[in-house]
Amino acid sequence: MNNKKNMKKTILSLIFALTAVCSFAQNDPVVMVINGKPVTRSEFEYSYRKNNSEGVIDKKTVKEYVDLFINYKLKVQAAYDARLDTLTSFQNEFADYRNQLVLPTMITDDDVEKEAQEIYRNTAERIGPDGLIKCSHILLLVDSDADAVQKAAVKNRIDSIYNAVMRNGADFEKLAKRLSQDPGTAKLGGKMDSWVQHGQFVREFDQAAFALQKGEISRPVQTQFGWHVIRMDDRKQFDPYDSLRTDIYRFIEARQLRDQIAQKTVQARADAQGVDINTLTAQQALALSESNPDMKYLLMEYHDGLLLYEISTREVWGKADKDEKALANYFNKNKKQYAWDTPRFKGIAYHTMTKADLKAVKKTIKKLRFEQWGDKLKETFNADSVIRVRAEKGVFNVGDNALVDSLVFKSGKPAKAVKGYPYSDVFGKVLNAPESYEDVRAQVISDYQEYLEKQWVAALRKKYSVKVYDEEIDKIKD
Repeated sequence: MNNKKNMKKTILSLIFALTAVCSFAQNDPVVMVINGKPVTRSEFEYSYRKNNSEGVIDKKTVKEYVDLFINYKLKVQAAYDARLDTLTSFQNEFADYRNQLVLPTMITDDDVEKEAQEIYRNTAERIGPDGLIKCSHILLLVDSDADAVQKAAVKNRIDSIYNAVMRNGADFEKLAKRLSQDPGTAKLGGKMDSWVQHGQFVREFDQAAFALQKGEISRPVQTQFGWHVIRMDDRKQFDPYDSLRTDIYRFIEARQLRDQIAQKTVQARADAQGVDINTLTAQQALALSESNPDMKYLLMEYHDGLLLYEISTREVWGKADKDEKALANYFNKNKKQYAWDTPRFKGIAYHTMTKADLKAVKKTIKKLRFEQWGDKLKETFNADSVIRVRAEKGVFNVGDNALVDSLVFKSGKPAKAVKGYPYSDVFGKVLNAPESYEDVRAQVISDYQEYLEKQWVAALRKKYSVKVYDEEIDKIKD
């Protein structure tokens, strides 16, 4: 009888589980399959909404975004095929991202409370039994280069102030406002309007101040700044924890200490279990992913984004930036698209300290290739601490440089003089079109990257299968 009940219970459990899975599948249908891997509507929508939120300038419709998303997934697949996810550098970087994301979810309010209490205990220990004080002072400064006569004069004045207060009953605050040379406290009648603990004053001041009782005034005290007369205004022991708890929590939030608390707490937990902290954060990331789709896709976004960056560097960005021969070939095949509407000046605009250097600059670089000019000028004129020549090198259009505008393009507006460099000139030549890809390097690199990107994506489209379920895509609103 019991066996039949248990069997019935098991069958019902399986039915309920299958019903839940089917229900979830209906609510989160597959919208495409890329290289045999299904992409659900929730994953696609998460990516679409994230990249087309308010404030995005070039917003896409769902239909427009489909191809971009497919290209993204194909590149990530290429990274997996290249086993970039097995690289130690990748794994370490992803672990850092993952830990930043999940560590704060691995602590409780009790963990934060323990840290707050520890902050309080540490602060109380630093303050010690002498507690906190508030005091006022009158300061007479002594210049560091004062002679014996000047020092004696200041000492006599501080003694007079002390005697006026102690023997003649003079008003301390009025004397401070009139005579103290500490501008920050003088206007307040000498008051240092905050509670302080041992170690916040210079040593001599600290010892004298903490030796006083409330209302007492010290004899003149000498410090590195000069002479002081100190009045103890108030003193107290450190406030109890409950009265400071809110302030400590504000301190934790302001200093963003929750991440440190999480790191310390989870590390202690890992040590107690004899495992690496990354083991615990990986487990937490998996648990969060199973219960929270947004967290799942955010972690995936971090993971795949790092792979995308690495594979794109290898296949596109690195090639375009470093393959000089390929850049030159691309430029030579596409010269027409780099034609200029107006001439450019290829050279330098420079300023010198002496008239002799004005001519020497031209003589130094005139037989060298343009790419060598900068290093040669630095080596010849600016090798030591004295900068004899200030120069700007490049391919200039009208408006790029005032000196070039004035001397080359004849703008009629004299260039503003550079202080300390009264002599100015230009050296180079006017071009009607770029001579080489170096003259338009940034544009050529950008265009060549785009060319490589298109070639790469086309190859990926041929290599991997892609199936899009348009009927499901159509159900997603822009």
